[in-house]
Amino acid sequence: MNISLAPLESLDPARFETPRILRQLVAAHRKLAELKGVVSSVPNQAILISALGLQEAKDSSEIENIVTTHDELFREAAFAELATNPATKEVARYRQALGIGYTAVMQTGLLTTNQIAAIQAALEKTRPGFRKLPGTVLKDGSGQTVYTPPSPEQLPVLLTDLDRFINDPAASTLDPLIKMALIHHQFESIHPFYHGNGRTGRIVNVLYLVKEALLDSPVLYLSRAIVRSKADYYRLLQDVRDRDTWEEWVQYMLGAVERTAGEGIATVQAIKALLLDYKHRIRAKYRFYSQDLINNLFFHPYTKIELIQNDLKVSRVTATRYLDALAEDGLLERQKVGRHSYYINEPLVRILTSVRGS
Repeated sequence: MNISLAPLESLDPARFETPRILRQLVAAHRKLAELKGVVSSVPNQAILISALGLQEAKDSSEIENIVTTHDELFREAAFAELATNPATKEVARYRQALGIGYTAVMQTGLLTTNQIAAIQAALEKTRPGFRKLPGTVLKDGSGQTVYTPPSPEQLPVLLTDLDRFINDPAASTLDPLIKMALIHHQFESIHPFYHGNGRTGRIVNVLYLVKEALLDSPVLYLSRAIVRSKADYYRLLQDVRDRDTWEEWVQYMLGAVERTAGEGIATVQAIKALLLDYKHRIRAKYRFYSQDLINNLFFHPYTKIELIQNDLKVSRVTATRYLDALAEDGLLERQKVGRHSYYINEPLVRILTSVRGS
């Protein structure tokens, strides 16, 4: 068995107590705590989960070369029945899978391998579930095999060990952020599914932080950091398998947490400021102002008449009048898809598609 697939609890915690790792750990925790506090200041956190979840879905899928545009993705969210781009459909399923996992963690306080299988099943509509055949062999640029995933016969023991490491506090005294890095590597190396292992593993990252109460909502999305350092990500994954270099891998993941949390803080602050601006402007000018309306405009970067009808419990004529008035005032941008109109919260889209630092 590869050395990296020994039970994670067999790793000596002392090897992660180097000055560099400890400094990075403190920095990552500081940013993560700040992100948690900023998110808690937004009254309706579902807005953040929805909007930021779309961005994470796009970036995580891009790592697997499933590429779509923001415009296609936001339109898919509003007009699922009109979607034709297979990549956009796959990205939309990522957000659905994240929601399924988050609900399970909140209900049970656990993150089990059965729950992870449910996440993967939501991602992959074909061949869901743990594989019964050999996993995909990894090869280098010259065609040489560099890693062979464990056989299907090994999966039950490996997954049981991983389940215990994730959910049993007695399994390890390591800091949760270090454990998250180890869990991610072990999961990707086990490669338990036919498809969707990378995207499922990245959902597991943020759900584990929610399980450990380091976050209240799944709003730390590491995929953007990984996209920007994709070569390092895959190199360090393999280095652990080849040379047992867990320390370098952990430091990489802690750095990704710190950077991503910093960007998340700036993004959430920008969304919060825009939300308050829209609330004040609409309340001052329009008698149809309501909190449900504000929630709709921020939950759906691209909204439509039917969504306003459902959320505000108004007629189609009334919903159209509301949206057209906001478009005429420059708060929304109206566009058409065939016979259908949709309305874009353009400032929100700019926030979601820009890279922000703290």
